Parts: sequence; C-alpha cells; structure tokens
Amino acid sequence: MGEIKSIGGGTLTLATDDGKSISVSLPDGVRVVRIPPGATDLKNATAISVQDLQSGDRVLVRGKASEDGKSLAASAVIVMKQSDVAAKQQQEREDWQKRGIGGLVSEVDPSAGTVTISVTSFAGSKKVSIQTTKKTVVRRYAANSVKFDDAKPSKLADIHPGDQLRARGTKNADGTEFAAEEIVSGSFRNIAGTITAANAADQTLTVMDLLSKEPVVVKVTPDSQLRKLPQMMAQRIAMRLKGQPPEGQPPAGGGPANVAASGAQGGSPQGAPGGAGGNGGGGARGGGDLQQMLSRLPAVTVSDFQKGDAVILVSTQGTDAEVTAITLLGGVEPILTAGSGSQMVLTPWSLSGAPGEAQ
Repeated sequence: MGEIKSIGGGTLTLATDDGKSISVSLPDGVRVVRIPPGATDLKNATAISVQDLQSGDRVLVRGKASEDGKSLAASAVIVMKQSDVAAKQQQEREDWQKRGIGGLVSEVDPSAGTVTISVTSFAGSKKVSIQTTKKTVVRRYAANSVKFDDAKPSKLADIHPGDQLRARGTKNADGTEFAAEEIVSGSFRNIAGTITAANAADQTLTVMDLLSKEPVVVKVTPDSQLRKLPQMMAQRIAMRLKGQPPEGQPPAGGGPANVAASGAQGGSPQGAPGGAGGNGGGGARGGGDLQQMLSRLPAVTVSDFQKGDAVILVSTQGTDAEVTAITLLGGVEPILTAGSGSQMVLTPWSLSGAPGEAQ
C-alpha cells in the first residue's frame, strides 16, 4: 500500500507507507478498481482502466513480489483517487468550521466521558462540557508535529488541564454542552515577544520571550502559518483585551477576552480542525472570536519580519531554546504595549482552517 510516484510504460513506481520504493508492473488485463476515501471493502468499487491511474493516487496492489522484494507483478490494483481524497478533506474542513468548537481544557473526567473546556470570545468566557460516547473518535497530536494528519488515536485519559482541544459535533440549545463525534487535543506552547534576529536564509526568527526573558529560536516550515495584523485591527484588539470598547461601541460584557478559545499558557496546532464557525461561536464582530477574521489575512513570510517587530505565536513544545512555529502573528505592538500579550492566545488550527489541510 502506498502512493503512486510515477507511472508509464505499463509500470508504476510506488512509495509504500513503510518508506520503501517498489516498481509495479501492470500486465494486460490487470484488474483496477476505484473506491471512495474511507472505504473498508469493495462494495462500492467501480472498475477503471490503467490509464485512469495518476501520480498522487493512493493504491493497494495485490500480486507476486520478486525475490528481492523490489518489484511486484500486479494482479489487482485498488485505488483511492487523489481528487476524491482532496474532495473529502475539503468537506471535512468545512464541517469542522461549521460544527466545531475549541478551547482550553480545565477538567477531564474519563469515567464520565466528559471534558470541560473554557471557550473565550470578545463577549467573555464560558465553560462548555464536551460529552463523549464510545463512538467518539479521540485523537492527539504527535510530539513536535504541526499536522492534523499526524494526530494519533488516543483516549480521554491522555487529555490534561491546560491542553488545547477541538471537537466536532452538536451543541445544546444554550451552548453549555457539546455532543462530540470527534475530538483532537494537544499540548502546545504560546510565546509573546520581540524579534531580535530574522534569518530568511535558514527560515528562523529569534524571539525574546516576554515571559521567560530568554531568547527562543523559532523555526518556520512550509506548514507554518504566518500573518500580520493591520495596525487598526491590532489597536481594537488591544482595547478589547483591556476591557475597553472600541470607538463608538458599548462594552461587550464579561470582561477581557482572548483572541482564541483559550487562556493562560496553553496552545495548539496546524493542519488542524478549522476555525470558529457554527457551534464554535460567532463571527468577528461583536461577541465573536477573531479567528475567522485572522484566517482572511494574507500569508506573509520570514522576510516580512525584522528586528524589533512584536509577535505572538503558538508552537510545538520543542525545547527551552528552540521551537517550530505553528502559527505566528505579527503587527501586535499595540497589544504587547497595552500589557495584554499574555491574554492573547492563538489557536493555529483556526488560522489554518482545516483538519487535514494543510493542514
């Protein structure tokens, strides 16, 4: 089983899931069938031709292997088309956005099958009880991974207070309980500080952490999400975090609020489930959180940052001296100047907007 890397002349090169490369010959008359993503049997399989196979398709090949195990004469090829997988991922991303909720874990009761999270917006903070059943899919981010696809099967007992959690499912009428079909959790690190060095060549930023007063090297990868707040937006956020209404607006009630669904020093990842829509609560105006608005900001690169810029980021746990950026947000000088940097905690899965995007 693996992914087609190349195909032509009656032969395909397969990159297997265990990291090997195998040459697969496709004799005349070989059976090729197409199944939908997630299928576990051939009930809905449809016959296709060898000419329909493309690089990037996922395949399971049956046949006779050579003695050295480096080649295979195929008798049957079962394929999940790359386009089908992409369409399914897009549907899942949209569903996470519409029926997702996220927050910082405050309590876990594995025996009762519940997790309590704190969901915070500009309207204030409230507790939501995440209800699970035996059918609820529970995953946890792999150590130092920023990808949702790398999340591993887990259980409620692996979730701890201070973790970030996002769930997909259905909320009750008053939004205090949430019936979860799927949960993903993880332990991540939030950093607020000022850039002391920017190196576009090796894709790193050195940030002086306001909390630890120590420099941290932040590695930026192709999966990292980098954004910059417009000055006016940053000023409005700073006022909100200080409990002051923006110009011409009354107080939202409930006191200062975090930009993301969390508080204190928790954090979380990329490629992860999408932002706050639907059950996740609110748009960017009034009482909603800002993740939808932030997700619309254009992406920037390491070259767009320089020494002295203020940033807020969420990263993998890494080490005390080095982390990998999941989401990094610049243009936050008004927020740090207002002394509100520790209140603004990002949920990068909301910025990336996807469960497997990226994802």
